[in-house]
Amino acid sequence: MSIDSFRAATELEVAGKTYQIFQVGAVEGAATLPFSLKVLLENLLRTEDGANITAADITALGAWDPAAEPNREIQFTPARVIMQDFTGVPCVVDLATMREAIAELGGDPAKVNPLSPAEMVIDHSVVADLFGTQDAFARNVELEYQRNRERYQFLRWGQTAFDDFVVVPPGTGIVHQVNIEHLARVVFPREVNGVLQAYPDTCVGTDSHTTMVNGLGVVGWGVGGIEAEAAMLGQPVSMLIPRVVGFKLSGKLPEGTTATDLVLTITEMLRTHKVVGKFVEFYGSGVAEVPLANRATIGNMSPEYGSTIAIFPIDDKTIDYLRLTGRPAEQLELVEAYAKAQGLWHDANHEPRYSEYLELDLSTVVPSIAGPKRPQDRVILANAKQGFAEALRDYVVDEKPVGYDEAVAESFPASDVPSQTGTNGSAAPHAYGEGASLSRPSKPTQVSLADGTSFTIDHGAVTIAAITSCTNTSNPSVMIGAALVAKKAVEAGLTRKPWVKTSLAPGSKVVTDYYEKSGLTKYLDALDFNLVGYGCTTCIGNSGPLIPEVSQAVNAADLAVTAVLSGNRNFEGRINPDVKMNYLASPPLVVAYALAGRMDLDLTTEPLGIGSSGQPVYLRDIWPTQAEVDEVISSSITAEMFTSRYADVFAGDQVWQSLPTPTGDTFEWEADSTYVRRPPYFENMPAQPVPVTDVDGARVLLKLGDSVTTDHISPAGSIKADSPAGKYLTEHGVARTDFNSYGSRRGNHEVMIRGTFANIRLRNQLAPGTEGGFTRDFTAADGPVSTVYDVSVNYQAAGIPLVVLAGKEYGSGSSRDWAAKGTALLGVKVVIAESYERIHRSNLIGMGVLPLQFPEGHNAASLGLTGTEVFSVSGITELNEGRTPKTVRVTATGGPAPISFDAVVRIDTPGEADYYRHGGIMQYVLRSLLQR
Repeated sequence: MSIDSFRAATELEVAGKTYQIFQVGAVEGAATLPFSLKVLLENLLRTEDGANITAADITALGAWDPAAEPNREIQFTPARVIMQDFTGVPCVVDLATMREAIAELGGDPAKVNPLSPAEMVIDHSVVADLFGTQDAFARNVELEYQRNRERYQFLRWGQTAFDDFVVVPPGTGIVHQVNIEHLARVVFPREVNGVLQAYPDTCVGTDSHTTMVNGLGVVGWGVGGIEAEAAMLGQPVSMLIPRVVGFKLSGKLPEGTTATDLVLTITEMLRTHKVVGKFVEFYGSGVAEVPLANRATIGNMSPEYGSTIAIFPIDDKTIDYLRLTGRPAEQLELVEAYAKAQGLWHDANHEPRYSEYLELDLSTVVPSIAGPKRPQDRVILANAKQGFAEALRDYVVDEKPVGYDEAVAESFPASDVPSQTGTNGSAAPHAYGEGASLSRPSKPTQVSLADGTSFTIDHGAVTIAAITSCTNTSNPSVMIGAALVAKKAVEAGLTRKPWVKTSLAPGSKVVTDYYEKSGLTKYLDALDFNLVGYGCTTCIGNSGPLIPEVSQAVNAADLAVTAVLSGNRNFEGRINPDVKMNYLASPPLVVAYALAGRMDLDLTTEPLGIGSSGQPVYLRDIWPTQAEVDEVISSSITAEMFTSRYADVFAGDQVWQSLPTPTGDTFEWEADSTYVRRPPYFENMPAQPVPVTDVDGARVLLKLGDSVTTDHISPAGSIKADSPAGKYLTEHGVARTDFNSYGSRRGNHEVMIRGTFANIRLRNQLAPGTEGGFTRDFTAADGPVSTVYDVSVNYQAAGIPLVVLAGKEYGSGSSRDWAAKGTALLGVKVVIAESYERIHRSNLIGMGVLPLQFPEGHNAASLGLTGTEVFSVSGITELNEGRTPKTVRVTATGGPAPISFDAVVRIDTPGEADYYRHGGIMQYVLRSLLQR
């Protein structure tokens, strides 16, 4: 029960029911708070207990100073936890392990149980192995079950063993789209201690793109799996009251632009503005001009610009979407009544107080793509040909484009390669002389397919064109737009180029329903954009193999080929190991690039191909008007589609239901399983934490540069046969064809440790000349180069702790708990970086790894660190006295002279200090459960 110091509890009558609500207006200052902070304020009022959440916390939030740097910690209690299977399986593995550990310490295993609703959507395991055929979906699902039977049986056990835990089976949709279409309540009705309450739906998720639900006005963001586990077990999320960026929208999107163009523009603006760790909130007259699906697309990309959330307030568009997606009328009434009673309903004339301000006139948005390796590197479509030519220089060795001028090239710093874009999306300067040709360096390579088709490919060939991922496949406007482009292309006589692997992976079955009803499926099929699965495929590296003959030619000639996808991530090495350059684009542009087959083309002026009439066909000839798109949407999408598809969403198909399901409170681990194994986190764990100690005699495992993402750190994508993980599977009798992906094997720590820091594009400065998971082993004479995993085994056998040195934005990207788990299990005790992305820093602490930051203005290079030194860290023992030191002393010896500096301790909250003292968040939670 809440203490309710502010007497905020009151009643709200809706549709004949009486709900207890906690009125935010009871707190002074609430009226001018941003929407998102009002939601947090309600959360504190409702959960005030005088210990974790106090009246002083509530007063501080009401009196929030938008200009101040965050310094006040609060405890946020999310209404629910949402997971996808890649990141969710380890959560369930850990919960199962905790049940055994608490029993071994004399506790009750049943205490390890979700205390908040936990929802999992299995969407990350389907691979686009097959494409371009009518049975591609069925065959890919069949392969998915073959590869993942063990882990699916484990999840079936979890669904029965744990209370308040539901699973949406495979082949249903993408977690974030299922969330906005069905799981999200917006306002949560729930009986608490015998009282029917209504409160804002809030959530944390094990996928960084949980922020997609922000489009519905739901405060939610991605956390590491270890944080999610704690939230499921009743632990609040410790956070500092954030700075809130007000993003004012005005105007209306012009004809010919899409939600993708808008989101890429916003991504570039916010990444330039630097919003890491901040809340972003949209307001102003332009909010009403942004459909809910577009809002969800913008929210989805929040991790790409670094904000914690990117939220829209509740308004008529929210209600319209809830109605369209089949929510009951009673829920619609509750959402509207509650939002208006709490001041959460959008008023375009009201401007809350914000920490910072940005503004965008929607009418200035132009067609854009982003690439070749970062979502924030927006390129105006009209400049895409030029941008590709510039970027190619970074991927082609000893080849110079026609017209390349060495003197001009040297006049630009290395930071201009590959090209970045300005805030208006214009191309950065390039190393081509005035009037010089922008022709690419040429390496034409002949390819012959099994069916007798022959063609030539070169650098820049589009080898993957994928309508994929949650970002855009939630959005009827761009999905219908893509289908209409396909229709007009087929009618004009165009086909996909034979070297392009095409795929369609919608976010839910409703998409194929409205494609069928509108009669557009046949046109996508005609271009080989057949359905390959309902899941997150290409965007996470589940693109499957390229066309075999194309793959062989690409590797033989070392071609820099491209992928074009409608997803949210295009980092190096992420999409496909054969593809060096990746571009994000709207679904209609994905279709266009499949028709064109190459990136060195100006889609705005050059033809896509020759039509059946013998005349060139241009993009403008097949681009639908917004009126055409709207007409199909209005005639083809109904609420009944959503209600029928989600009527029995947790039941699954016959294959899911027929899976043998283990029973019992604890899981019976199979000794020979290569998918699900008991992790070592709680082995020999005492009931009380041991004191924190300083670090001495440590060696550097990796020395890394800027923008090292969790994709570089965490195992993802395919498993190579000659990698440590591949060798492990081979030794355990797994055939190469059954390796599956790292994501599917996240429940096996042995595989995941071996894949940590093994990304094929990782560059470790300690082992120059290598690419991938290699480092030097200083346990041997002369420090020979070997794999990161094998070297770590030698260090751990010798009792030597490890350090990672890194640059700016360390750990950006997905909220992958294995980026932290793998780091810890490799024996890394300390990471020293110039700056961190929020989630990864928190996850490191959650695994008992100490995150330190170089002094302001310094990095490893400026301090003279080579990575060959022996490190010590002193001063962290202050934590044993209940104090968190602001800095600790780092000393590196073994070079010409000792190097010492004061590193900033990035344990930012008292809650994080508790986790670190206990050796990690899971150990802290387990000991807390023991004391209940």
